Amino acid sequence: MNTPNDSGPRAEMLARLRAARVVPVVRTASAAHAATVVQWLRDAGLTIFEITMTIPDAPALIRELAADPALLVGAGTVPDAAAAEACLAAGARFLVAPWVDPALAAPCRAAGALLMLGALTPTEVRAALAGGADVVKVFPASSAGGPGHVKALASVFPGVAFCPTGGVSPGNVAAYLEAGAAFVGMGGALVDEARVAAGDRAAILAAAAAIRQG
Repeated sequence: MNTPNDSGPRAEMLARLRAARVVPVVRTASAAHAATVVQWLRDAGLTIFEITMTIPDAPALIRELAADPALLVGAGTVPDAAAAEACLAAGARFLVAPWVDPALAAPCRAAGALLMLGALTPTEVRAALAGGADVVKVFPASSAGGPGHVKALASVFPGVAFCPTGGVSPGNVAAYLEAGAAFVGMGGALVDEARVAAGDRAAILAAAAAIRQG
């Protein structure tokens, strides 16, 4: 298992992620919608964001957000080492891939960044840890069995930091944490692009308030 040094920046980031409990996963079809929803969530008091590489020109948004030292910004759905380098150069402090790609480990280590790799089965969890993961992203969590699946994995891998993502909502965050998740990633239930497109700031703020009070 790859346990970040207790006093290093990766350990500090992991502690901050655990304390936050929920990491907003920003995945929108347009960069403008992504920037809008991030601003709304910042207004709600959230300070950690995963900006997925499926957003057009995602590194530019990462660079803009990372300029604020109060924010912890990461890159999601990172496809390869070249993209990893671009995101880290833009200021990403953690990288996420929903699969196992050991090629992402070296650039993360060089930058002092945290690495989350995806897995669903015990074999894949072992591969993610061997590939350099500091955190194992359980994706897609809901269709794989939800909190029950996370609990089963955590029983086999005590001490591993799991981050279930996919189908996580304000109503089931507590169940995932009780099952053994270190924290969760929340996409559509929090970053609802239809609501962003409709200008429904109140709905986004309400969802953010629900996870902060949960």
